[in-house]
Amino acid sequence: MKTEEKILRLIDLTALDGSDTSARIEDLCKKAQEYHTAAVCVYPYYVPLAKKLLTATPVRVACVAGGFPASQTPLSIKTLEVEYCVKNGTDEVDIVIPIGGFLEGDKQRVIDEVKTLKKACGEKHLKVILETGALGTPEKIRTASLLAIEGGADFIKTSTGKIPVAATIEAARVMVEVIKEHYEKTGKYIGFKPAGGISTFEEALPYYELVESVLGEAWLTPDLFRFGASRLATDLAARIL
Repeated sequence: MKTEEKILRLIDLTALDGSDTSARIEDLCKKAQEYHTAAVCVYPYYVPLAKKLLTATPVRVACVAGGFPASQTPLSIKTLEVEYCVKNGTDEVDIVIPIGGFLEGDKQRVIDEVKTLKKACGEKHLKVILETGALGTPEKIRTASLLAIEGGADFIKTSTGKIPVAATIEAARVMVEVIKEHYEKTGKYIGFKPAGGISTFEEALPYYELVESVLGEAWLTPDLFRFGASRLATDLAARIL
């Protein structure tokens, strides 16, 4: 299998615009099946529709929740949103850490919120977005990664794609090194998801090679590695199909 095809199968095909419609979600789900992507990622409102369309397929349903993308919503409301998504059939939930709280130095709030939302997910996978472009320094990205994992993240994810600075290879390196250290200490696998601004095979390849070199082939599966990038899927499909 070509590397382009391997990366295509790691993509969360995403529709996260205020102008999304049922027709767009239907088209997204058709493309996901055609491209053999890992999942589709939608807003909570469209979880029931995506689940209905994908139930008999291997494509998973993921959703953003918990006050995405700003994470400036009270935790009780974030929890209700996650519970709604789980009740309506999502397989995975992507949340954002309370960025403002983190920047204020409230590390315990980050841990507690992730723990609470992980509990609301039950057995569903929880991807925790750090919004690395807002954190700035490698030290802060490292700390946020550790806090998210301590809270129970199944994946750590770079970005929402909703601010100017999204995924960078520098931030990704910090995150995968934390994942490696955690695995070496505990034997527990944590997944990694770069997202935002990755539009072409040439832009995606460094992330794939980084995960392969730092974490190894065990991570090169949809269970542990995803890309959040719809334009990337279009680019790859044009090369393969």
